[in-house]
Amino acid sequence: MAVPQFGEPAAGREHRDRPAAFGIAVQDGKIALVRVEKPGHEPWLDLPGGAIDPGENEAQALVREFGEETGLAIEAGQAFARGDQYFVNTDGEAFNNRAGFWTVAGFSEAPQLKIEDDHTLVWLDPHEALARLRHDAHAWSVAAWLRRVAPRARGG
Repeated sequence: MAVPQFGEPAAGREHRDRPAAFGIAVQDGKIALVRVEKPGHEPWLDLPGGAIDPGENEAQALVREFGEETGLAIEAGQAFARGDQYFVNTDGEAFNNRAGFWTVAGFSEAPQLKIEDDHTLVWLDPHEALARLRHDAHAWSVAAWLRRVAPRARGG
C-alpha cells in the first residue's frame, strides 16, 4: 500500500527525509496534543512525537519524544498508519517527515521527562483536533485512528 504524502515541497528547497513517530494517547475521550509556542510564530498544535534519533526504532523514539514534550511516561502500543509530510520548521530547515503513527497503550505522569519548554500538553476531543492540528498528516492519522482503532477500543 502506498504511503500518503501531505503538504507541498517549498519551491527550490531540498526536503531531507526525516524518520519520525507520533502517537495518540487517550484520556476521558480526549487525545493528547502539544501546543507549540515559538518566538515570532503563531502557536500551533501537533501530535506528540518527533524525529527518530540514530540507534532508535519508532517505538523508542515515540516514548522519548512523548516524555520530552508532555511529561508523560508512555508505553508504545501498535503502529496503525504511515504518512509523510513536507514542511519547513521554524529554523528554516526543509523536511519530509516519514512518520509512523502509533497508539499509546498506557501512560503516567513523569514531569522529570519534560525538557521542551515551548511544548504544553493539551487534551482535545479528537474531532476538534482534526480541524486544529497543524499538519495534514497528523489530522489524517487521527481520522484513520477514529475509523480503525477507536471503535475496537470501545468494543465496536
